Amino acid sequence: MVNQDRLVKSFIKYVKIGSPSRKEKEFADFIEEELKELGLDVYRDNSSKDTGSNTGNIIAKLKGIKDSSPLLFSCHLDTVTPAIGIKPTIREGVIYSDGTTILGADNKAGIAALIEALRVIVESNIDHGPIELAFSTCEEVGLLGAKNLEYDRIESKRAFVLDSGGTPGEVIIEGPGQDNIIAKIIGKPAHAGVAPEEGISAIKIAAQAINNMKLFRIDEETTANIGIIQGGEATNIITPEVSIKGEARSLNEEKLNLQSKHMEKVIQDAAKENGGKAEVKVAREYHAYNIDKRDEIVELVKKASTNLNLDFQAKGSGGGSDTNIFNQKGIRAVNLAVGERKPHTLEEHIHIEDLEKAARLVLEIVKLA
Repeated sequence: MVNQDRLVKSFIKYVKIGSPSRKEKEFADFIEEELKELGLDVYRDNSSKDTGSNTGNIIAKLKGIKDSSPLLFSCHLDTVTPAIGIKPTIREGVIYSDGTTILGADNKAGIAALIEALRVIVESNIDHGPIELAFSTCEEVGLLGAKNLEYDRIESKRAFVLDSGGTPGEVIIEGPGQDNIIAKIIGKPAHAGVAPEEGISAIKIAAQAINNMKLFRIDEETTANIGIIQGGEATNIITPEVSIKGEARSLNEEKLNLQSKHMEKVIQDAAKENGGKAEVKVAREYHAYNIDKRDEIVELVKKASTNLNLDFQAKGSGGGSDTNIFNQKGIRAVNLAVGERKPHTLEEHIHIEDLEKAARLVLEIVKLA
C-alpha cells in the first residue's frame, strides 16, 4: 500500500532542495542515492556538455521479476524560478509554498509519486517487468535534457511521463509542435530631434509587423505569441536595431508551418516597406505527437484508472513536455496528470490526495503491465 505520510515527507524534502534549470546537481545526487538504496542500477549520462547543466540526466533500472517488455517512467529534475529557499506549508490537506517562491510540484510531485510507487514495489515484492526511469535536466528551458538523453541506454518502447497538471486519471495523448521565431530588425540611426527623416526606425518596423501578425489563439489547434522585444538606447535616437522573440505552436504540423511562415513574412514585409532589413530565424523546438485513444498504452492507463475509481480522461494539451521528445525518438509516450495546480506561479499547490492518487496510479500501471 502507498504510505501517504512517507510520500508527503519525501515531497517536502524534494521541494526544499532547490533545483532551478541548469543547477540540478544537488537534487540529482539526492535522488540517485534514494534509487540506489532501493536496489536500482543508476547511471548519470554526459548530457551536461550540451545542456549547460551542472549535472547529467539520471537513467535508472529495476530488473523485472517476470519477463515482459520494459516500461519507462520519466520526470524532470529542474523547476522554474524562484526556486531557492522554498518553505512548504500544509493547510487543510493542500501543500503550498509560503508565497515567496514556487512550490516545485512541477515536477517534484511526479518524482515523489514515482519513487513512492517503487518503494511499495520493492518492499512488497510485487510482480513486475523491467522498469526504467529517466530523470531529465533542463526541461523548463527547452526540453534540453530529454533532447540529449543517451537513448542507446533505454530499452523501453513505452513511456509514461508524470508531468501534467489536472487530476490523476487524466492522460495527455496529444501535444503540439513548437517553432521559435527570432528576428533582428535593422533600421538606420538618426537624431530624433534634428533629422528624424534621415533615420529608419526599427521600432516602427517591429510595431507594424506585430500589428499585422495573427497572434494568440489562431484556431482550436494553433497558438502564437510574441514574448520578448528588445531595442533602443535613448529617446533622442531613431532606433536602428530591435530584436523580437516569439513562438508558434500547433497540434497540426502543417498549420504550424503556415503560422511560422506567416510570422516571418509580415516581419520581412514591414522591413521592406519601411526601407529596413530583417533577419528572421525559425527553429523547430519539438514536433507534435498524437497517440490513438485505442492504443495499448492509453488502454493501460484507462484500465489502471478504472481499477482505482479515478476519472479517466484522454485529452490534448497546448503545452510541450519531454513526452514530445520521447515520441520523436520512437518511444510511444503519454503524459500523466499528477495533480500540480497553478505551476510556474507563486500560487502553485498540490492536494495531498492527488499526490497519493498519482503514486497509486503508477503502481497499478506496473501491476497491469
